Amino acid sequence: MKLASTLTAAAGALLLAGLAAAPVTAQGQATCQGEPSDTKLHVVVQGVRSDDGLMTATLYGDDPVRFLKGAGELKVWREPAKAPVTDMCVWLPGPGTYAVAVYHDARRAMRFTRGPFGIPTQGYGFSRNPHLFLGPPSLGATTFPATTSDTTVFINLRYP
Repeated sequence: MKLASTLTAAAGALLLAGLAAAPVTAQGQATCQGEPSDTKLHVVVQGVRSDDGLMTATLYGDDPVRFLKGAGELKVWREPAKAPVTDMCVWLPGPGTYAVAVYHDARRAMRFTRGPFGIPTQGYGFSRNPHLFLGPPSLGATTFPATTSDTTVFINLRYP
């Protein structure tokens, strides 16, 4: 009887330890999207107001002609929004200079929406968190170097 209760207690303790560790692993690591390579980008989106909808990220290369233009992106990917921080991950084509634009698609419209005068209606942000004044930032204000292995960028969302 004593052996059975000891085994039950030990099994319960192991189960609780496993449950306590699981959320940390799941929350701290986003599954990387895209074709695996030697270069991985982690995007940490801060200031997310709710768990509603999706966080959409767009990756751009170092070409100002293609920055924020239709079909100018290298990759678009989405993750479920998680407040207050959403972790995202994408495999990059290789080392280089990149920029990321992010928006909180709370209504799952699958597009970036704007209101009167072109003002965004959703939370949005850019790599390097540039100061914005009457329009989107330049490519130079948002680019960052990515090296072989892991690169992490932190983006602070701005809500209208």
